[in-house]
Amino acid sequence: MKLDAIHHVAIIVSDYRRSREFYVDKLGFRVIRENYRQDRGDWKLDLACGDIELEIFARPRAPERPTRPEALGLRHLAFKVEDIEGAVAELAALGIPCEEIRLDTYTGKKMTFFFDPDQLPLELHQ
Repeated sequence: MKLDAIHHVAIIVSDYRRSREFYVDKLGFRVIRENYRQDRGDWKLDLACGDIELEIFARPRAPERPTRPEALGLRHLAFKVEDIEGAVAELAALGIPCEEIRLDTYTGKKMTFFFDPDQLPLELHQ
């Protein structure tokens, strides 16, 4: 088997409108598809981030993440940026705080974390 690339990452959120505003209006993801799934009573929002899609499923009664970030399953999403200081400043202007910028022990590259409305850890990696 030859796997070519990651096609998409899926996350579950508790509040559709709040998460849509965060990922689309604040982070600038492009909407590919937006569908209310009547049979499941939830929303599915497909977003573009470069060549990868982010699927957001809004499930209001989904269980909360047990710990941050060391729970089984998805640990965090990491986004590559050219200018981490600039990206952190843009997030701050949108009211999204970031942790202190630090160096990745193994790559020597700058990195930091911030969080989506459901406290999913998101990383910026230069």
